[in-house]
Amino acid sequence: MEISKVYFTNMRTVGGESLPKKLKRLIRKAGMDKIDFDGKYVAVKIHFGEPGNLAYLRPNYAKAVCDVIKELGGKPFLTDCNTLYVGGRKNALDHLTSAYENGYNPFQTGVHTIIADGLKGTDEALVPVEGGEYVKEAKIGRAVMDADIVISLSHFKGHECAGFGGALKNLGMGCGSRAGKMEMHSAGKPTVAQKLCIGCGACARICAHDAPQIENRKATIDHTKCVGCGRCIGVCPKDAVKASMDEKGEILNCKIAEYTKAVIAGRPNFHISLVIDVSPFCDCHGENDVPIVPNIGMFASFDPVALDAACADAVLRAPVMQGSLLDEVEHTHGDHFTDVSPSTDWHYQITHGEKIGIGSSHYELIEMK
Repeated sequence: MEISKVYFTNMRTVGGESLPKKLKRLIRKAGMDKIDFDGKYVAVKIHFGEPGNLAYLRPNYAKAVCDVIKELGGKPFLTDCNTLYVGGRKNALDHLTSAYENGYNPFQTGVHTIIADGLKGTDEALVPVEGGEYVKEAKIGRAVMDADIVISLSHFKGHECAGFGGALKNLGMGCGSRAGKMEMHSAGKPTVAQKLCIGCGACARICAHDAPQIENRKATIDHTKCVGCGRCIGVCPKDAVKASMDEKGEILNCKIAEYTKAVIAGRPNFHISLVIDVSPFCDCHGENDVPIVPNIGMFASFDPVALDAACADAVLRAPVMQGSLLDEVEHTHGDHFTDVSPSTDWHYQITHGEKIGIGSSHYELIEMK
């Protein structure tokens, strides 16, 4: 099997070179400047951070990446899709407010921010997944699919469902519309929280299969008619329609890999991960905990599978941060991520990604001073 190249540099800076400048040098060293960006629209996929969370990547790093793209003639924009859960990023207006408050605004980054799946998370493109075992047609935010080139800029950290979140999760889960996220998280179909439902009928009007039924000013979903598209989740004004959130962890990780394939297949793509502030849980939380390991560095590759494998290996080799959640739990698994979230197994992202042909778990780590 072909060995992929992953480029790495630590977080040390000398001689007046700032970390953003060092990141620019890394991505050029890794070959991102070999992509033909001239006149192309470039989606830079990033997590803007849930309000209250302070572990998300500083916008300075995004600016550095976008500056290089602009220098190469590209037209970059920062993007993410709306969240499935209720929070500060469930619709485009709240999402943009959260992004701007966290520094992801044109004045700070020099580029525009676009929420890829639209106002309510329903603006999606249906993308066939060639060779998909669990997903035949992924639901991807339309603006991501409209771009000519995709660049992922990921904050590598732990995750309570997937084990860790890196390039694959940033692209796969992150680029899924709200309905796409439901498909990844759920083995079943949505239900209605009766206490929240006001019987407005928005779910019934959006459904092409007559699954939502309104009776006594309350909606229920007929699962014999429901096809699991999840559009009712996006239009409900009270967040009463809920995904089941019952998919097995290993299948969730396989679906993430298959959604990643839908995003990157057939067009240039490049991937960057910063292994810093490695919080035990996702940046979707409205708070963040003590990092589980010390800051490690910045990684870049054309191969998202190899990149995630290299970042995971680096974290597993790192010492445990004193006073962190990882320091408090029993180390019975020999794996930092599984010790923190025992029900997870991140390996499925890697092995399934390799199986469906989006990358290799075999990599050569090339260090840049």
